[in-house]
Amino acid sequence: MLNYGQKPDLKLTPRQAAIIDQDYPKFSSNEIDRRRTLMAQAMARADVDHLVAYAAFFSGGPVHWLSDWCTTYEAVLIFTPGRRDTIFIQFYNHLPQARALMPEVDIRWGGPSTLQSAITELKQRGAGARRVGAVGGLPMGYFKALAGTFEDVVDLNPAYFGLRLIKSEEEVDWYRIAARFGDLAIEALRREIRPGLDEGDLGAITEGAWLPWRGSNVIHFFGTTSMHDPQVFVPRQHLTRRKLAKGDVISCEITANFWNHGGQVLRTFTLGEPLTPIYQKLHDTADAAYDAIFNVLRPGVHMRELAVGAKIIEDAGLTFYDDLVHGFGGGYLMPILGSPTRGNESLPDRTLEAGMMLVIQPNVITTDQTAGVQTGELVLVTDNGAESLHTAPRGPFHLGV
Repeated sequence: MLNYGQKPDLKLTPRQAAIIDQDYPKFSSNEIDRRRTLMAQAMARADVDHLVAYAAFFSGGPVHWLSDWCTTYEAVLIFTPGRRDTIFIQFYNHLPQARALMPEVDIRWGGPSTLQSAITELKQRGAGARRVGAVGGLPMGYFKALAGTFEDVVDLNPAYFGLRLIKSEEEVDWYRIAARFGDLAIEALRREIRPGLDEGDLGAITEGAWLPWRGSNVIHFFGTTSMHDPQVFVPRQHLTRRKLAKGDVISCEITANFWNHGGQVLRTFTLGEPLTPIYQKLHDTADAAYDAIFNVLRPGVHMRELAVGAKIIEDAGLTFYDDLVHGFGGGYLMPILGSPTRGNESLPDRTLEAGMMLVIQPNVITTDQTAGVQTGELVLVTDNGAESLHTAPRGPFHLGV
């Protein structure tokens, strides 16, 4: 059990430790200026003068990326290159901290309608028809209100997600911290999994590992089943009351956020017994697929070459259900190599670049969809190849054997 007051070691560099030690972690002014310049260039290409960035429900998205404000319930940022930003915030009691943390920004209450307050500000800035762009998950009613006022609002989400593909050195530091949160969860599960716990208990163990460091939950999916009578081949998104028992296999997919930056780690455990022959084959194949993809990652490699992992799985007489690879960090990004069970999806005609981040996650399963394993993690494409952002061993982990 965690000894409160003595947090688990994050094993960070001094630079990363300095980030997490801040009461309210922020990026450098140079980093924020870099992002705003890129966004201003995208706006100019789209012939747009003003940008509406939207975020809600503690997911920062473009608001956090452009301004450093970590959104709470709802925020709308008005970005006009060369002018001071305005951020409209809900709820009213969230204003004092926002103003204290963001003195360089014009922080206002969103009023009865955050979007209508933003429209009023856009008009005061002289926004004209067809000169307003939007990013973020705007609700349909919000988008219609903008379009009804300014005509043909430009969707700049494709440009925004394109900008999120390549991570700066500062951004990678934040993702390393988040990746370490996931590793803490794996370490805690290895210590605390035992017969009699249910899947909800596994979720509590997981979140408890990073909460002392102010990490926040994104996902902790678990699949638990008997290796001798498997009923689950991919982790569940909604956890059950099923009790763990000797002979179980437990697979998981875990993401924790550090101020809207997440890692992702996937692992498999057994309880009281080693892997049975079919599960050993599944995990060996998953490891081989992971290694093949990891070893091919480098700048200039075409995204279609990532299918090397799929061939290994198919040659073993197995298949996979979850995406084998997906881009990550600021969204669910390309390249996405989907499962063959859902149809053929072509990869983008694009090559990898240094600074891209991907999750390699071979969820190798039997073709009858009864048994499956998880392994994998978040990796970074560097000039010299791929680098894992995680420290947790790959497993599988045999507990109580």
